[in-house]
Amino acid sequence: MSSTPADGTPPPDARVTAVPVPLVNVANILTVTRLALVPVFLLTLFAAEDSTGWRLTAAFVFAVASVTDHVDGRLARKFGLVTDFGKVIDPIADKALTGAALIGLSIIGELPWWVTVTIAVREVGVTLLRFWVIRYGVIAASFGGKAKTLIQIVAIGMFLLPLPAWFDPVEWTAMGVAVALTVVTGVDYVIRAIRLRASG
Repeated sequence: MSSTPADGTPPPDARVTAVPVPLVNVANILTVTRLALVPVFLLTLFAAEDSTGWRLTAAFVFAVASVTDHVDGRLARKFGLVTDFGKVIDPIADKALTGAALIGLSIIGELPWWVTVTIAVREVGVTLLRFWVIRYGVIAASFGGKAKTLIQIVAIGMFLLPLPAWFDPVEWTAMGVAVALTVVTGVDYVIRAIRLRASG
């Protein structure tokens, strides 16, 4: 004889109890570590001056912090470690790292301010748009958005490394592509946000 009640509800011992995700988990630790590495990165960048060693250190810190951005997300999804804290702090850490690198490079005169301002305005604008449409839904990251992030990291990394002068055209080409993708994906996000808001 089946132990399932007549109304079809499973018996108490067959029900799955949701296990709360701990706030302190490896994914969130990596995210917070990335945020903590931002001031460390800036210190090494500003200490560099003409020192190749310090410049390599700055590039290394930036690379390590960038890798945590990829790893923490994969771990959170794979092991069910997604938390509201992580959803909020992860994009903040991403923008803090990229923004610090761009501003730092502009301060030391190696990157035009218009590049930094263009990217910063897009990132702040997209963040505000997310809040604007949050009650209607979440806009998933597009392929272009992911490509934008990757190219930005690669371009910034090349600017941070003490590369020879003949490599300059490659650096500027990468940064130009990064800026173009930043603008295009920003416009795409505005269009998708307006459509989402209108459909709600």
